Amino acid sequence: MIAVIDYDMGNLKSVSKALERVGGRVAVTRDPKKIRSAEKIVLPGVGAFSKCMENLRLYGLTEIITDEIRRGKPFLGICLGFQLLFEESEEFGPVKGLGILKGRVVKFRNSPQPPLDLRGGEGELKIPHMGWNQIGKVGDPPPLKGIPDKSFFYFVHSYYVEPSDLSLVATKTDYGTDFCSSIARENLFACQFHPEKSQANGLKLLENFVRLKLTN
Repeated sequence: MIAVIDYDMGNLKSVSKALERVGGRVAVTRDPKKIRSAEKIVLPGVGAFSKCMENLRLYGLTEIITDEIRRGKPFLGICLGFQLLFEESEEFGPVKGLGILKGRVVKFRNSPQPPLDLRGGEGELKIPHMGWNQIGKVGDPPPLKGIPDKSFFYFVHSYYVEPSDLSLVATKTDYGTDFCSSIARENLFACQFHPEKSQANGLKLLENFVRLKLTN
């Protein structure tokens, strides 16, 4: 069973339906017992970093998530569920994250002359970064198997991760700057883009996650 963590933030229905479509058996839950007994964990997220952390603490989920990742349980973080893994975010902050990985979450900075197709008012970079963009594969971790380099995925975000350990970076994406769009480490994979909204490529990633073998 895959536990999709419910902390009142995130596209729970679309994520769970996409996982079920590729063969996953899913429970949307915040029950600690169900999360601990699950074979895999998915942490989605949409909204403000501080509110997400507040809700995770409110429902007593921060320690469970940290413990299960460190135990080696396959884990997928999506969008804000990716950002929360790091030490802090500058969104209305700094605000402390889960601190499972070293690094911080920063806002896109306006480039003096972004490419024409990325410009908003008065030539500034359009923020949030919203829509389809390509991923440049740095590695080939199991969730990305069978997904070609430069594939398109769907993004909606104003902040991005700067990991301290660059060996974590699985993909990069160009949006005014070359930012980290996913990371991979052993049992952990997390991405800034939304696989549940990314059609065939997204379903392939989720299928790969569903088929991951347990390490313990």
